[in-house]
Amino acid sequence: MATESKDKQFAPMIPWVYDLVLWIFSIIVDLFFREVHPRGSWKIPRKGPVLFVAAPHANQFVDPLILMRVIRTEAHRRFAILTAEKSMKRKFIGFMSRIMGSIPVGRALDSAKPGNGRIYLPDPVNDPTLIRGVGTQFDQEAEKGGMIVLPTVNGTSASSEILEIKGPEEIRLKKEMKGADPTKQLTGRTDINEDGQFMNGSGGKDHDVEAGFEGTTYKTAPKVDQTKVYDAVFSRLNVGGCVCIFPEGGSHDRTELLPLKAGVAIMALGSLAANPDSGLKIVPCGMNYFHAHKFRSRAVVEFGAPIDIPKELVEMYKAGERREATRQLLEMIYQALVAVTVTSPDYDTLMLIQAVRRLYNPKGKKLPLPMVVELNRRLVKGYTHYKDDPRVMKLKKSVMEYNKKLWLLGVRDHQVEYAKFSIFKVVFTLVYRFFKLVVLAIGTLPGTVLFAPVFIASKIISIKKSREALAASTVKLQGRDVIATWKLLVAMAFAPLLNAFYTIMLTYWTYRNRIQGYIPEWVPLWMIVAFGLIFFPSITFAALRFGETGMDIFKSLRPLVLSLNPTSANTLHKLREERKRLSAEVTDVINTLGPEMFPDFDNARIIADPFRDGLIEPESPRTPKFPNPESGSFSMDGTSSTEDRRPSSITDAGIGGGSSAHGYLPRNESFGDLGNIHLFSSRPQSRSRSRSHSRGLSGSEIGGFSSITSKEGLEEVTKRIRGAMRERGKERTRRRSEESSGWDMADSGVATPASEEGKKVI
Repeated sequence: MATESKDKQFAPMIPWVYDLVLWIFSIIVDLFFREVHPRGSWKIPRKGPVLFVAAPHANQFVDPLILMRVIRTEAHRRFAILTAEKSMKRKFIGFMSRIMGSIPVGRALDSAKPGNGRIYLPDPVNDPTLIRGVGTQFDQEAEKGGMIVLPTVNGTSASSEILEIKGPEEIRLKKEMKGADPTKQLTGRTDINEDGQFMNGSGGKDHDVEAGFEGTTYKTAPKVDQTKVYDAVFSRLNVGGCVCIFPEGGSHDRTELLPLKAGVAIMALGSLAANPDSGLKIVPCGMNYFHAHKFRSRAVVEFGAPIDIPKELVEMYKAGERREATRQLLEMIYQALVAVTVTSPDYDTLMLIQAVRRLYNPKGKKLPLPMVVELNRRLVKGYTHYKDDPRVMKLKKSVMEYNKKLWLLGVRDHQVEYAKFSIFKVVFTLVYRFFKLVVLAIGTLPGTVLFAPVFIASKIISIKKSREALAASTVKLQGRDVIATWKLLVAMAFAPLLNAFYTIMLTYWTYRNRIQGYIPEWVPLWMIVAFGLIFFPSITFAALRFGETGMDIFKSLRPLVLSLNPTSANTLHKLREERKRLSAEVTDVINTLGPEMFPDFDNARIIADPFRDGLIEPESPRTPKFPNPESGSFSMDGTSSTEDRRPSSITDAGIGGGSSAHGYLPRNESFGDLGNIHLFSSRPQSRSRSRSHSRGLSGSEIGGFSSITSKEGLEEVTKRIRGAMRERGKERTRRRSEESSGWDMADSGVATPASEEGKKVI
């Protein structure tokens, strides 16, 4: 009963309100993102308590919206999200969060305040947890259980919990602040290596501080009692509900995951300690963005296999070994998140990996977004493991030089192929695209002019908020994680007001002189109002879609112009030859090192190797690839051998499966593509809807899986699955041949190409 009373302090979740608000925000998200693709959503449990753990938190308030929409659409479940108490104090965000049933969480760093005086480490070698102050007032400004926070260096700020306050100028920390930057800040010395160790030795007590060093500034943060938060989470999980948390503690724009906070493990272990039979699952959610802060970017939300918390950890937690149990569970969660995200040590490494991924696809096939994410992840893992290998170091240097040449020419990697076009084709393509660009510009102009105030306001305000967030954060690098959020918030606030203003002006103009006599007298004013409320948003939306296509065409004009310039054309031709050489080199290195790291490298490919004629044949888009069932690993360019086993998502494993109706990403460079784009096309068909025409292998319901206790049993199951899939492949081929025979010419005798399989005949 105590738990229930405490939970009443937080707003309850009202299902119809949740769905209504989510529907409204989904329209905004669809307008901002070109595509949001869910992957592995079938792994989400349809019933029972679930703790969703999402990372990286790269898009402040946008991440929860995308996750809510995907989980509600794919798994038909709602969840309460843990939101920073600081964000809940904002009027609009706080109101929307409360009606969605969010749980506010206080963060100590949000309440950090500058402290008086300066601090230093008097004995960093023998007593690294003792902090001494000069002119400080620890007994008044700090509290036991609170935190000491150092100034930000290189986008990171060190902090530690206060264990004991010995006086106004002396405190003891719970653990030392490790690392080179904190040690330099607290000692003033520069002869410190990356591990925070002194390279020139120490001179004894009070001599480990640089002579004349006066200490560093600092902040103090109060102790935050999270008891009410834990009680609210336990209450919702105990009744079979869902809770979502971003365990990194806040949004950021780094390329790697931040250390996970212990709260997520405490919630899971505490819930199971109170209710061992609840069946709580932890589902990792990877938020993978392609330029998260940019308008009309793409995203892939990937779900990992649900984590069952070992009973041993729950018993350890109940027995008082909470620190160790929490540590082990945090490690499990971290590894699960790594498996569904693309992380790299720094931005340069991420750019290198993306360049290698493009070079590893020499045929230029359009990979679906989930496969792009998976390929990036495998390449990052391989590069991290072999980065000191001479072959990899040489390849890295060559790829970086190639990227630099692309930047100097102002072209993109896929545009290098324009160098092989004939002069006639270059001129024809340039004129044709220029004509299309003019037509699209005419269609875009009215909406651009009308909507310009919103564009300008969102740009200015998002940049301002980004700078404010960067100044207040201890982990952000450029503050890009808040840009998309504020662009959406500004657009949501200003766009309706602007459209209403235009409608009022149109109505007034009609009232005064019937728009110079063009509107008949019999047309009532209410009809003008209704027309304006529909017309102006439609013009704005059309400008967005035409502008998106036009921008893609505009970016393709420069390499065509360069191809007409004799000097530049020669450079572009040389760059094409260099790309061809690099592609072969990249493929050779991956084919050499890949099998050493991934046992099933050749059995689970996404991209067929064009340099091994006769060894590997490119598969048709409809042909699934089956990795080695005895291996739980991935190939460098393959998918997991333990995921996506259900029949309805088997097409996702091949090149043809993907996010568009045709199995590839839309190129957006022809008028025909506009007709293929739905009004809100960001979300593809639900994975919960089977793409198969049958209900199972024999048309009957599939029962529960039995356990496999031997290698022979696993091999037998594998043989049966492959045999069944071969039969299904034959059946599909037969059906396609019957369907095509009714449309194709009887005397053609030519099979429909695989790349055209998804296209409509009419």
